[in-house]
Amino acid sequence: MIANTIDQEIKQAMLAKNQAQLRGLRAIKAALLLAKTEKGSAEEMTEEAEMKILQRLIKQRKESADIYKQQGREDLSIIEEEEIAVISAFMPTQLDRAEIEKIIAQIIVSSGVNSVKEMGKVMGLANKELAGKADGKLIAELVKAQLA
Repeated sequence: MIANTIDQEIKQAMLAKNQAQLRGLRAIKAALLLAKTEKGSAEEMTEEAEMKILQRLIKQRKESADIYKQQGREDLSIIEEEEIAVISAFMPTQLDRAEIEKIIAQIIVSSGVNSVKEMGKVMGLANKELAGKADGKLIAELVKAQLA
C-alpha cells in the first residue's frame, strides 16, 4: 500500500528539508485520506484505486502547469512540475507509444471489434489493461486511430 510508504517518505523529506518533495507527498496523502473517508468507500483501498487517484493528481497538476505557462507564471508552473515528478515516482512505469499501440491492436483482435461504433468496448478493455501505465487521452486517440 502506498499510504505506508508515503508516511516514511514524508518523514525523510522533513528531515532533508526538501519542500518540493514534501508538497507532493502531502498532496498524495491528503488525496488518499479523502478517498478513504468518502461515503461508500471500501475499508481497504485497492492498488488500482490508488493508481487512479495518483493519475488524477498528475492530470490536475499538468493542467495547472499549462495554465500557468500560458499566463507567463513560470514560477508557479515549476512548482506544479516538481509535484508531478514526486507523484510520478509512485506510478508504474509508463509505456511508450509503440507498446501501447501493440497492446491496443491485440485487444481489438481478441475482442473482434472492427468499427468505431464499438470503440467503447475496446476503451473499457484497454483502460483496464493499461491502468496506470498510459494516459487516458493517448489510449483513446490510439484506439480511435486503429479502428478508423
